[in-house]
Amino acid sequence: MRGERARQLVLLGGLYAAQGLPFGFFSLALPVLLREQGWTLTAISFLQFLALPWGIKFLWAPLVDRHGSRRAWLLSLQGAAIAMALLLSEMHFSLDSVMLFVAVFLFNLIAATQDVVTDGLAVRLLNAQERGLANGLQVGAYRLGMILGGGLLLWVFAQMGWRVMFLGMAGMLVLTTLPVLWLREPQVPHDEPPAVAATQAASPRSSGWRLAIAWLHRALTPGMLVLAGLIFCYRFGDQMMSSLLIPFIRDQGMDKETIAVMKGTVGSATSLLGAALGGWLTFKAGRRRALLWSGLAQAAGFGLYIAAAMGLGGVELLWAATVVEGVVGTMASVALFALMMDASDPAHAGTDYTLLASVVVAVSSLGGLAGGLLGDQLGYTATFCIGTALAAAGCVFLVWWLDRHPTHTRVAQAWR
Repeated sequence: MRGERARQLVLLGGLYAAQGLPFGFFSLALPVLLREQGWTLTAISFLQFLALPWGIKFLWAPLVDRHGSRRAWLLSLQGAAIAMALLLSEMHFSLDSVMLFVAVFLFNLIAATQDVVTDGLAVRLLNAQERGLANGLQVGAYRLGMILGGGLLLWVFAQMGWRVMFLGMAGMLVLTTLPVLWLREPQVPHDEPPAVAATQAASPRSSGWRLAIAWLHRALTPGMLVLAGLIFCYRFGDQMMSSLLIPFIRDQGMDKETIAVMKGTVGSATSLLGAALGGWLTFKAGRRRALLWSGLAQAAGFGLYIAAAMGLGGVELLWAATVVEGVVGTMASVALFALMMDASDPAHAGTDYTLLASVVVAVSSLGGLAGGLLGDQLGYTATFCIGTALAAAGCVFLVWWLDRHPTHTRVAQAWR
């Protein structure tokens, strides 16, 4: 049993790392390069819309959730990502190339669909107690992918250019695909009563139009829309902040290599510690304490960036802020993702979790756009203060609401 569980965790870790690889490069490196070209904060913030597939993946989540084996889906999607990286290694790009932005969009489309499969698999493989620790693995593996994509690959790009960088990305994606070859998907969702599974197995497959609107039925299940609103409150302020950090550091005079080490390597590496601590805290202290403590700690950590924007502390403070943000920000994400898994019905695991994850992505895009607009109009200091205040208020509001109105039984059981 332990050997099987270890193989499952390696599989999930590899798949989440695969999502972080291209995203790390495009989200950490591309804003630096574009800022060097003189792009405004508002213009850079519109790059958030290249991540549109992450926000609308709920539209095709029922299809992915109900048709085909997970092994077939994962091998196809991972293969497509590898092929994309190899193709791009043979193309020549400039920063104003339309093909570069098309490539970003396509990578996001592939990774978003892979995420639907992986999240559904995780919900079905893990029980409620394991989800806190497993979300630490999820976030940690994703951050590891971002270390490689946003740190190592940015450094490779700075030294050797697009071709070698994309070849390196393809090679790392191949490594993350290997555990899929040994995937054995469970026949019955872990938390699902056998009677439910038998009923579903005996039912005929939904017709195409039913699958097309299945996400709407899941969105309207009791508590789902309320939880979506709470996620929006919890994440909006910190996403305003996060969208500005890379351009802010670049505007402090840092070069690409230093940013690659600071944000891509050190920041993402400390987030591995945050993922471990967040998983442990969620497991030991429960959802409520983990969400409250890590959310408020994240807001407090943003105070370091406010001080840096005011001209205090110099480069040393930026390094300290990067470390603190990497730890406490990841802890907050782990706690939130565990709550989202609690809210997902194992019988509709991929669809439910994808709906909530799409809210997270929508908040990221809207928060990033708001951060860019306010940053250009008000400057970094005022915008950082607004984002910090909203992050703290959103955290307190989510905990206050769920104390009084648990969205449904699964959340109520895990909340205390």
